Amino acid sequence: MKFLVFSDYQKLSEAAAEQFSKQLRQKPDSLLGLATGSSPEGMYRELAKRKVDFSRAETVNLDEYVSLPATHSQSYAYFMRDKLFDLVNIDQKRTHIPCGTAKDLKEECLRYDELLKKLGHIDLQILGIGHNGHIGFNEPQDHFEKNTHVVDLKQSTIEANARFFSSLGEVPRQAITMGLYPIMTAKKIFLLASGEGKAKILKEAFFGPITPFVPASILQLHPDVTLFADEEAFRLCKI
Repeated sequence: MKFLVFSDYQKLSEAAAEQFSKQLRQKPDSLLGLATGSSPEGMYRELAKRKVDFSRAETVNLDEYVSLPATHSQSYAYFMRDKLFDLVNIDQKRTHIPCGTAKDLKEECLRYDELLKKLGHIDLQILGIGHNGHIGFNEPQDHFEKNTHVVDLKQSTIEANARFFSSLGEVPRQAITMGLYPIMTAKKIFLLASGEGKAKILKEAFFGPITPFVPASILQLHPDVTLFADEEAFRLCKI
């Protein structure tokens, strides 16, 4: 595991964007696993600014809220279009996100797993980390979840995401999330974390025991993980 620590979020985002760009220069047809949320937003902004070539790439997103249509301003499908897809030269037919409004959510999970199987191993997976250690929406529980599944969001996750909605009551209570198998079989993983609010969980995830009660701790078992963190987020960690 590599730990890259930067003075601030902007420098973190620039460094992550440079390494992301390098992946596409080396393998233009990369399969990219993408994340949403505030952590990768700066990196996406840098990628668009640098006019990185996405023309041959294919993407799979980690998750989507249940019940939010792709046109909803807080859906992750909307986020990806707004923050990246509409700003780069990607073929949007080659971008894939779980459907949160599917009539049969179980079937949608199976469909997404079949898609992931068909596409093969992810070349580069981007991750953030929740305050409770979730990656994607794989929440703390007594076992690691392998496949795509519907998850009941923890109250701490709902409260953390409330800042994006008009009220706490508007935050969806469920999401569809990629399981840990496609994440752990990705060839390379970048995890981005910033701010003092992530300091405690980074220490638990990367310097504590491997446990499903801290889902991100499983990344300790992956052969190629790079953490991009600012000084505030990394302040409790000691290499």
